[in-house]
Amino acid sequence: MIRFAIVSPCYNEEAVLHESASRLSALFENLISKQKISSDSFILYVNDGSRDKTWPIIQELHSANKFICGLNLAHNVGHQNAIMAGMMTAKDYADAVVTIDADLQDDINAIEEMIDKYNAGNDIVYGVKVSREGDSLAKRSTAMLFYKIQQSMGVKAIYNHADFRLLSKRALQELSLYKERNLYLRGLMPMMGFPSATVDDVISPRMAGSSKYTLSKMLRLATDGITSFSTKPISLIIGLGAIGMLVSFFMLVYVLISWISGHVVPGWSSIMLSVWFIGSALLLSIGIVGEYIGKIYIEVKKRPLYTIEEVLMN
Repeated sequence: MIRFAIVSPCYNEEAVLHESASRLSALFENLISKQKISSDSFILYVNDGSRDKTWPIIQELHSANKFICGLNLAHNVGHQNAIMAGMMTAKDYADAVVTIDADLQDDINAIEEMIDKYNAGNDIVYGVKVSREGDSLAKRSTAMLFYKIQQSMGVKAIYNHADFRLLSKRALQELSLYKERNLYLRGLMPMMGFPSATVDDVISPRMAGSSKYTLSKMLRLATDGITSFSTKPISLIIGLGAIGMLVSFFMLVYVLISWISGHVVPGWSSIMLSVWFIGSALLLSIGIVGEYIGKIYIEVKKRPLYTIEEVLMN
């Protein structure tokens, strides 16, 4: 039997924590009774700088429930960094770790199958969404668009997979060697190259509260996912410049022909259109290059991803 851990990042999750702990504890009791995990397995809730009663509730659960452990970060560092903090803490205690959000929209019944596939020799087991009925139409639509854009940019990631996955101790040790500051875990996992498998993940509605992934956070994650693993946007700028030069050449030919034939060339409208188009293209291009330069700036400072204020372990 393995010592198993669940890492669950929390940001203002006071409304769901008691129910989440109850359901995960019941899952642990079931897995222990089937002798699939050891009795000293644990659930590690990572408080990502919550502004509500999330941490006091985690402390209360830790005192009352033998499975519950806690990790309190000194301030909000974001979802990906909070997951990383939890995994790097749990790897020193557990043989395998599953990451899952505290709202339990992911299918906890798939965790037993993840453990079975880990025992079959897989170091990484991905939860792949087969149904997103629990998500809003807007979230489903934007997620599908993001996955398609990501694939077109050459980013190697598991389609329809978010952050519900199992990692072995070996995979966690390897992951700890990746020192980049701009974390996009969904892209890092396939890069390690360890044996992997997938399980079906049916998304359920949130138990309570609202999603903490706002549109701006999803856009930021999407940008990180593309710019951290692909330079195609810069290649697209070069292509855009080549197309612009070609269009300019044809415009020059048109002006010369009009001048030779004695036709009046409409001036103001065409000039203004060209200026606005070229100006917008330049600003967009500078912005894309600036995004990459900004990432270099963050990486070279090598600041820590998170600061741990308190750890509650059994």
